Amino acid sequence: MAAGELRSSDRHEIDTAIRAAEQASRYEFSVFVGKADGAPREFATRLHAASVAPDRSVLILVDPRARVIEVVTGADVRRTLDDQSVELAVLQMRSSFAEGDLVVGLVRGIAQLAEHARAPQTRHAH
Repeated sequence: MAAGELRSSDRHEIDTAIRAAEQASRYEFSVFVGKADGAPREFATRLHAASVAPDRSVLILVDPRARVIEVVTGADVRRTLDDQSVELAVLQMRSSFAEGDLVVGLVRGIAQLAEHARAPQTRHAH
């Protein structure tokens, strides 16, 4: 399913998940669904670098036809979101995609990434 094939309700659901993720984590999230221009990882990295604040952002690229998922995180994000957490989110998305549900997979993956990207709560001793 190319980006142009997403219904407006699907886009709205994904946008809502992105807004919730940004509020929860204080990082910027973006999603690209469609055919990667060239090698998927390199294309995702270029898209991420072109974002407003790449150090503070997460980009999810999904090329459904090629069955590719790429997640690119900025330097600031990597302080709280490690590779293992990203892999768990990718597995979650891949599972939903295998069941034919792109939107649910993205919504769940975005939420999982945001949860793991949250800065840990610190307690101040008095």
